[in-house]
Amino acid sequence: MLIRKTEMKDFLKLEKKIKINFRNIDLLKQALVHRSYLNEHPDFELYHNERMEFLGDAVLELVVTEYLYNKYPREDEGKLTNLRASFVNAHSLAQKAKSLSLDNYLYLSKGESKDASSKARENILANTFEALIGALYLDKGYRATKNFIEIFLKKEIPKILATEAYLDPKSKFQEIAQEKYAITPHYKVISESGPDHAKIFKVGAYIGDEFVTNGQGSSKQEAQINAAIASLKKKGWE
Repeated sequence: MLIRKTEMKDFLKLEKKIKINFRNIDLLKQALVHRSYLNEHPDFELYHNERMEFLGDAVLELVVTEYLYNKYPREDEGKLTNLRASFVNAHSLAQKAKSLSLDNYLYLSKGESKDASSKARENILANTFEALIGALYLDKGYRATKNFIEIFLKKEIPKILATEAYLDPKSKFQEIAQEKYAITPHYKVISESGPDHAKIFKVGAYIGDEFVTNGQGSSKQEAQINAAIASLKKKGWE
């Protein structure tokens, strides 16, 4: 698939910005294609970026988890989970996308293009950053992708620690729920799966009788934290 000369010039600027030269520039281009663009351009030569986002999300979580595990050997699972969540939440990823000027290269529908300052655009940017990681993994492999992610990690994790932005999402969820509803959230185990040595817990988060959403983890504590994180996101309380 060919990229027009004007597009190639733009993508060369983007490659310079992210300090990576892609072997297959179409992977970089596809990482920037939102589903809405294809609705208006059904003959566009590339697919949207959601599969790349799916891949990038998994690679990002692995790299961040590995980095934190090795960097902070004395920290417990709860704090490491909170640190990871602070780094990979939608707002944080959207800021990373903006720092790379990805918003200037997005393929969006006319409607989405006009909605630059909305929560929806922030989610699009966060997803695009994950898609970029997926594209980088496909083009360069794990080591180069890990190096790319760790540039952000080394810069941002100390800031997160200094500002205590990693504080327990359960506490944050509880504080906001009490403020808005005068109710303390609670959690229920929905299911357990897997062998005893590798159980996966699925836990639901509730505000009164209202089921908000669920989270999974290898312990009840981790599942509750992930449920709280997901609940904050669903409620727009991030």
